[in-house]
Amino acid sequence: MTVLIRASEAEVLSASGVTLLADVTETDGHLTSHRSIFQPGKEGAPPHLHREAAELFFVLKGSLRVLTGEDLITLGRGDFLLVPPNTPHAFEAAGDEPAEVLFVLTQAKPRFGYYRLLEGAYRGDTDWAEVAKTSDLYDNHYVESPAWQARQS
Repeated sequence: MTVLIRASEAEVLSASGVTLLADVTETDGHLTSHRSIFQPGKEGAPPHLHREAAELFFVLKGSLRVLTGEDLITLGRGDFLLVPPNTPHAFEAAGDEPAEVLFVLTQAKPRFGYYRLLEGAYRGDTDWAEVAKTSDLYDNHYVESPAWQARQS
């Protein structure tokens, strides 16, 4: 199965900075992928984990601060990171320029509905409590992380 998504045909969620590329429904269950742009000073994702999916990060532009487990690392342009299932992680732009990142999740549940729900929350059309209720549906489980909270200190 060949999957081709032209940039001009990809769905762009402008409030959240997410471009949807291919979900598990298009890839015969193999993976889901999207590209995100994170503005400086805005958290990309709070600490969370995926019980089933591994998540690949590939930085296209800028730099990205990432929590993986209890470690904080900074990824730069061209850096690759794989976060295994059940590993708490979070991320945000590092520095004073936007970070553009390609994400691929393997062994994932369909996720485009989750990103559309987030888009509604960013726009103020959806309550964040509704997002929290979908943790099992989308395998996105929010967790506490003292290491992530301490980064601001």
